[in-house]
Amino acid sequence: MDRRTVLRAAVVGVGGAAFSGALWGQAFGAVAQPGPSPYGELGAADANGIRLPAGFTSRVIARSGRQVAGHTWHLAPDGGACFPDGAGWIYVSNSEIPLIGGASAVRFAADGSIVSAYRILSGTNLNCAGGATPWGTWLSCEEIELGRVFETWPGGGRSGEERTRMGRFKHEAAACDPVRQVVYLTEDEGDGCFYRFVPDTWGDLRTGRLQVLCAPSGQVTGPVTWQNIPDRDGFPVPTRLQVGAAKHFDGGEGCWYDRGVCYFTTKGDNRVWAYDAAASTLDLAYDDSLVTGGTAPLTGVDNITGAPTSRDLYVAEDGGDMQINVITASGVVAPFLQITGQSSSEITGPAFSPDGRRLYFSSQRGTSGSSTGSGGITYEVTGPFRTQ
Repeated sequence: MDRRTVLRAAVVGVGGAAFSGALWGQAFGAVAQPGPSPYGELGAADANGIRLPAGFTSRVIARSGRQVAGHTWHLAPDGGACFPDGAGWIYVSNSEIPLIGGASAVRFAADGSIVSAYRILSGTNLNCAGGATPWGTWLSCEEIELGRVFETWPGGGRSGEERTRMGRFKHEAAACDPVRQVVYLTEDEGDGCFYRFVPDTWGDLRTGRLQVLCAPSGQVTGPVTWQNIPDRDGFPVPTRLQVGAAKHFDGGEGCWYDRGVCYFTTKGDNRVWAYDAAASTLDLAYDDSLVTGGTAPLTGVDNITGAPTSRDLYVAEDGGDMQINVITASGVVAPFLQITGQSSSEITGPAFSPDGRRLYFSSQRGTSGSSTGSGGITYEVTGPFRTQ
């Protein structure tokens, strides 16, 4: 019996119980399935090689190794986020390059014009994804053995600071839960874990406890618990191997918190997980092995973000069809955009402007297919995004 059949049987076997709680009543109702996109079909590729629904347009805002507002844009753009800045906003982007990684920012005026660009973190290593904090900082994460989290300031003028109490492991993404006052963290390992950092004081990430999600190894849905990591420095025993009850995930990637639910993705099995923080339960929002009607539209599951004007999720592909797929609150998954002619790249850093009218993302390797080359391209898409 293949994995698709086993998983479908397991989900059917638990009946409605796993999907009857607040999470699924308010959000998906069941694992998302292919269906018509709320934005309609994708059109032909535009001048930037982007296929979009009717009413949407794209522009290139930066290219690796080239000047943007007097600043040389970094190589291998990866995780990103947007922050309010007066009447405008700032988009920050990591650089997944060894030894010099770091992060840069682009400042926009209220009309969307670029005002300035600058470095906000330097001299770090393979900065992959991260997450925004409620107090307006960007957590930039190193995707290396014993990787660190750096807290940075999008407006510039202050050097990034290590937050090693948040654990030393192959960090991927972070998402803040202001209600429970914790930061969720993913780990990009084939047997990685899902963590949360509990700071001693909310808003100060210098001290606190690192905990790991615990559940039976074969459990896909159901209740979970948390246990403290004995040694957050992860040496000589990696953090993911210190707690016997820890649940392991196949390649943790993106992470996004919205109204009591933390969504996170795993690339090894093409899943979007949903952790209901209030009930302390785990469910699946999407699994390509549980698609029942035709071909799974979303593969190569990677970075994830949510729209500020709706409960829609947007999931970027690393490979796959080089698409960003939308997962609606009604449980439909469908392509929202596609980058053409860049099959050796991956889509990174999706993030909405604060007003929800613009979506930013990058093609990490562009047409060159090389992370160390100057192929990275950062885009903006503008259009009639949903408001409910």
